[in-house]
This record gives sequence, structure tokens and C-alpha cells, in this order.
Amino acid sequence: MSTLRIVATPIGNLEDLTFRARRTLEESDFVLCEDTRVTRKLLDRYGIKTPTISYHQHSGDLKVDKIISLLREGKNLALVTDAGTPGISDPGGKLVSLVREEFGAAVLIESVPGVSALGAAISIAGAGFDRFLFLGFLPHKKGRQTMFKEIIASDYPVVLYESKHRIIKFLEELEKISRESKCVLHVMVARELTKLHESFYSGTATSVLQEIMKDPNNLKGEFVVLIKKE
Repeated sequence: MSTLRIVATPIGNLEDLTFRARRTLEESDFVLCEDTRVTRKLLDRYGIKTPTISYHQHSGDLKVDKIISLLREGKNLALVTDAGTPGISDPGGKLVSLVREEFGAAVLIESVPGVSALGAAISIAGAGFDRFLFLGFLPHKKGRQTMFKEIIASDYPVVLYESKHRIIKFLEELEKISRESKCVLHVMVARELTKLHESFYSGTATSVLQEIMKDPNNLKGEFVVLIKKE
């Protein structure tokens, strides 16, 4: 039976690769990865020689057909993202659905769990996140304001991802809508989790923004934003 294993990889610190993930990557026939250059650095770090195949959000039908053909040939594939757990705010979930639709139980789809920015941020956020609403990356334009309204209306804390290109805009918009709705929010922002310059900010949207703006280097990296009502 062919296998498609969904393998979590480090989000920064390469020492976070699990023993099982390393063995899986070594034993697979191919590693499907978001960016072959990024994944190759991880594989080289552990001396893993498994060949890679790119698979990302812009991969077309030809690439999907190739993956399906490999599984039909009995190959064992590992799917990774650049960092973290595939399927969480990346196209891995789409591939899993396509494979399950094509093969049903004839292909074993297996999780090899590990690091996730979502779990890492919640683990250091403190109390109040036993239940939460996860929104992934907010849309850039269409539907963005609707998502902000959903944040304000949510009965649960909200967790989302934001990039260095939009974190300032996001905090400014959040401060504005919270002020207009007279909703007091506690905001936490985790940056560069597991990396050398890991940072954690906590306060109002305005105070967190001011803290981040103190140093231009604070705008580098990826951000996890955690929001709960006071």
C-alpha cells in the first residue's frame, strides 16, 4: 500500500525535528515540499538524501497528476511545508483531499505530528485559550472587514497568522475597530517563534504596535496574533 505522510518540520530551530519525522523523511521515496531549496537545507542538516518534488499553492494539474501517478506506482511520499505542520494555512489540506478522493482507503494517509506555530504560540500565551477561533491568514482585501467584525463578535479568543508586510496595518485596523465597537481587547503577538530573535508582545493593539515599531528589526519574520476580550 502506498502512503502519504504529512510531516511537521521545524518552524525555525532545526533541532525541533522529531525522531519519527527524520525516519519518515529518510524512508520516503520522495518529499513533496513547498520550496525545494528550503526543505533541502533541512534534509542536508540531517544527511537525508531523499529526492524532493515541489508542491505549493500554485502547483497545477500536471504536478498533481504526477503525485497521483507516484502513489499509483506504490511510492511512499512525505509532504512537508517550509515550516510547521502541513494543512494549517497552506495547500497541504487540498492535496490530502484529492488523494483521499482518488484512492479512498487504498492509500494510507498518516500524520507525523510535530511543531506548529499555532500550538507554540498558545503554549506561551497563558490562560484562556483552551477554546479559541483560528482564522489563519486574513484576506488582503475582499472579506477583510468581515473578518475583523468576526473577531470582535467572537465569544472565544481568536488566533491568526500575519506577515511582516501587514502586521502594522493589522494592528492599526484592530485598534480602530475595537475603539469604534467599544470593545476592550488584550492582544498578544508572538514573533519568530523558536528562532534566535523570538519575541512576545502583550497589551493593547496600540501598545503592542508601539513596542514593535521601536526597532525596525521587529518587523522581520512571521507573526502569530492572539486576541481575547478583557
